[in-house]
Amino acid sequence: MLEIEIDGQKIEVADGSTVMDAANKVGAYIPHFCYHKKLSIAANCRMCLVDVEKAPKALPACATPVTPGMKVTTHSDKAVKAQKSVMEFLLINHPLDCPICDQGGECQLQDLAVGYGGSASRYKEEKRVVFNKNLGALINTDMTRCIHCTRCVRFGQEISGIMELGMAGRGEHSEIQAFVDRTVDSELSGNAIDLCPVGALTSKPFRFAARTWELARRRSVSPHDSLGANLIVQTKHDVVMRVLPFENEAVNECWLSDKDRFSYEGLTAADRLTQPRIKHGGEWHDVDWPTALDYVTKTLRGIVADHDASNVGALLSPHSTLEELYLAQKLVRGLGSDKLDFRLRQRDFSLDGKLAGAPWLGMKVADVSTLDATLVIGSFLRKDHPLLAQRLRQSVRHWGKLARVHVAREDWLIPVEAESIVAPSAMVDALAAVLSAQLKLKGAAAPESCAALLGSVSVTSEAEAIAEMLDGGEKRAVLLGNLAVQHPQYATLHLLAQEISRLAGASFGVIGEAANSVGGYLANALSLGSANTRSIIADKLRAYIVMGAEPELDCANGVAARAALDAAASVIYLGSFVGKAAEYADVMLPVAPFTETSGSFVNAEGLVQSFNAVAKPTGETRPGWKVLRVLGNMLGIEGFEQNSSEDVRNEVLALGEPAARLGNAVTGVVAAASKAQTGLQRVADVPIHFADPLARRATALQKTRDSALPVARFAASTLAGIGAEDGMPVAVRSTQGDVVLKARVDDTLPAGVVRIPAAHASTVALGDLFSELTVERA
Repeated sequence: MLEIEIDGQKIEVADGSTVMDAANKVGAYIPHFCYHKKLSIAANCRMCLVDVEKAPKALPACATPVTPGMKVTTHSDKAVKAQKSVMEFLLINHPLDCPICDQGGECQLQDLAVGYGGSASRYKEEKRVVFNKNLGALINTDMTRCIHCTRCVRFGQEISGIMELGMAGRGEHSEIQAFVDRTVDSELSGNAIDLCPVGALTSKPFRFAARTWELARRRSVSPHDSLGANLIVQTKHDVVMRVLPFENEAVNECWLSDKDRFSYEGLTAADRLTQPRIKHGGEWHDVDWPTALDYVTKTLRGIVADHDASNVGALLSPHSTLEELYLAQKLVRGLGSDKLDFRLRQRDFSLDGKLAGAPWLGMKVADVSTLDATLVIGSFLRKDHPLLAQRLRQSVRHWGKLARVHVAREDWLIPVEAESIVAPSAMVDALAAVLSAQLKLKGAAAPESCAALLGSVSVTSEAEAIAEMLDGGEKRAVLLGNLAVQHPQYATLHLLAQEISRLAGASFGVIGEAANSVGGYLANALSLGSANTRSIIADKLRAYIVMGAEPELDCANGVAARAALDAAASVIYLGSFVGKAAEYADVMLPVAPFTETSGSFVNAEGLVQSFNAVAKPTGETRPGWKVLRVLGNMLGIEGFEQNSSEDVRNEVLALGEPAARLGNAVTGVVAAASKAQTGLQRVADVPIHFADPLARRATALQKTRDSALPVARFAASTLAGIGAEDGMPVAVRSTQGDVVLKARVDDTLPAGVVRIPAAHASTVALGDLFSELTVERA
């Protein structure tokens, strides 16, 4: 620690700190533009010049390291004169368009110009003009306002992992621009809007929608992936106008993914359900709540009386709140049925009853940034978990190492130390080979649960490289991604990953797909017996309760799910959007999205995060927990006396401390051999902006590159083997349906597979996420 003096106040700071760090510690404000605590030091705006004793000139606080006995004055005549001179230069070419600028009212340049700008400009020459750039559907540009702080450039290089923006030209001719004919397509691109200290980069969906001082601000939590990013939702007249990050170092730091930031547009989708509806005589009729609830009550009572309660099942969305999931399972069990599940995209349920608790990350989210060695198994990491990928990117930037076992060599924008890229059916063997390499490296005996499998696999050079990587460093982790959990042999993958982590002395975790992938377990929103999503659909029950999901897009087999719903005597749909429910449901109840209800999400680390509504319900929409509570009362089921969502949450938490109910360990499982496949194997990723109903309806997100129409991707050799060429239409068939897609060569894929996205209307006919396909020229 070094002792220095700032504005007459003595302070001790760590060796290697800058003057800016020391000033922040004592609360002394130093004006700045290019400095940001999460980015590297650029020192190019010069606004943070301060007076350092014995220094002949003012020095930039952000780039000046502290020295013993240093005396700094941040507001001396020398410092203020230097800061005012810098401000004058910055304003020379800046346009006087504050009244029409979206940054007005929250602009750093505007704020600092009040304190450090002159009352009139001495510059009489013509101002420079910079033509605007097209950066895509999310970011609007007014580049004449740019002050060349380069925050957006450094963000791309250091945080999102791809340099999409750069500085071209010199001096007065410098411009921030994208590469030729390119847009900004990173899944974290919206953070550049927050970083821009002026109005050069602003939100395109928010453009001219409202002024910042007109907006009410409320805290909330993202309903999308399992991170549970903290949000500030801004509203005007009970309409959500903008979403910004709420800084939380333990969860999302100061970042948001584009899905978290822009999905609010889906709240005003054309098919938003705002009135209870009942189908009568083949036509839909708007009704009031008492009529709709009475219809649901009589329908469920009739089916239970005539066909037994086991003919009622529930498909629940993992994006629903903890309170909704808990009351939904309580309702179904109160009727006498145990057929319910929230794990809609999972296929293998053989771990049920054998897990120690709810599958979770196995560590704090913040600890991911400090890992020395990480093995990620079966994950489209960048798109499935953008902010978790960002934390892994930081771990590798700080000399950590990353390996993966996956079905595609896609670019995570993170240096990968070792990898094994195989077809889905070979993932078990690839992971078993890693375990065998570890056993050989450590001279250990094979665990009994895996001995038979390990005897049938050979160790590859890729497996040896992964095993060696996991043998180094102090903080190690093995993480299972979405594809691994959705895999037909998930139980074996889970067991192998557990043994790999045990041998490596690493933490073992499951990343989790959705906002309540952990919360669903804590709410008991799954069968306590042998039922699961797959059997609930296969049994073709008389009645289904569908909550928050669009089964044809959100289930592992959308074709089978739709067939079951079409065959049912009654489908009771609780959701925020009509979608395809109008075709298979007989009653639709409008349930409030996360912005219009209170509730809780449990993120991947098991952290319970509660939030309140930020706007009044639209139309006759009601919070889901209230609808379920009233239904429970009308059906005469005990335990539906809660008066608030907090009462429901407390009831869930009373079942046991969340941390004590988490657990990834499995017992009583024997590793199964790989299941051979003969045809082309499907690799089915879920595109980032199609993963849930709200994101699917966000207009701007659907214009991004990540939302492009699905194509069929093949390795060059695979495509040549079917006699097709890049760009040619091909007919893709499964046992359940067929589609025609454009073929694309993708050399990140292994031979013998075809990558076709799921959760999209154009590919839903193929059914199972892991189906065997035949492909021929169309």
